[in-house]
Amino acid sequence: MYNKHLETFLRVADLGSFSKAAEVLFISSTAVIKQINLLEQELGLQLLERTHRGISLTKAGRSIYGDAKYLIQYSKDSITRAQNAMQGEEKIIRIGSSLMTPAQFILELWPKIKQTCPDMKFQMVPFENAPENAREILKNLGTNIDIVAGWFDEGSLARWGCHALKLADEPVSCALSVNHRLAFCDKLKISDLYGENLMLIARGWNQYTDALRDMLWANHPQIQIEDISFFNVDVFNRCESNNSILIGFGQWDNVHPLLRIVPVEWDYTIPFGILHSPTPSPHISEFLKAVDAIYQSPSRSTDT
Repeated sequence: MYNKHLETFLRVADLGSFSKAAEVLFISSTAVIKQINLLEQELGLQLLERTHRGISLTKAGRSIYGDAKYLIQYSKDSITRAQNAMQGEEKIIRIGSSLMTPAQFILELWPKIKQTCPDMKFQMVPFENAPENAREILKNLGTNIDIVAGWFDEGSLARWGCHALKLADEPVSCALSVNHRLAFCDKLKISDLYGENLMLIARGWNQYTDALRDMLWANHPQIQIEDISFFNVDVFNRCESNNSILIGFGQWDNVHPLLRIVPVEWDYTIPFGILHSPTPSPHISEFLKAVDAIYQSPSRSTDT
């Protein structure tokens, strides 16, 4: 399904050493080097820069690294789907999960979903939260991953080529280091952000964050805005280490152990829901109807 030497390449890239990769893979360093050489020959690319100082990724290596984890997981899931097909049709919902795409709220609904759909099963599919992977996954929902939870607007859905079941308008909040002077406020005022470095997703990601940006620029020049291109671990780490403030969302409560999500006294929200294929399969449609019914239920507000 895929070149098995990709897994060796990932180990070498992560550990920065042929010998360390060999220890983890329980093979010799010579075997690791041979596999990398064969992979580079087959692809016609140099993936690793070897110097006396160690090993580093080339530009081609960084590109392959970004896609390799997704390709490996895709291939493994493809085999799983084939095995399931041999055993008969099963109603399996494959939920894409990454650090930035929360799935916990879906799992919390599981007992109620089972009441409506007793024969339905969940399968968590982890993926690397990189821009290239995210675009590829959202464009092909229903192929390897059926649903992903996330924030959206009409423009982003059109770009990604998917549809969404809206569940809530989630307030836009701030993520702060637990060591920040504002971290344990119950709620922030806009004036609390004066003099702070505010990390905000770049224009064009979502119309709702664009509207927030326009308001801050026009009315609060005392806030320094730093553009970020994507939400990922590096951004969260930079927010914490630089003692900056990151525009974020309540669903990120457990995304970083040293960050805390604090609401802000403004009326900015962003749609949150379940992203899915424009033509979902029958059992995905059944699942979406069940979730929608739970969220529309009057009793839900008393359960949460």
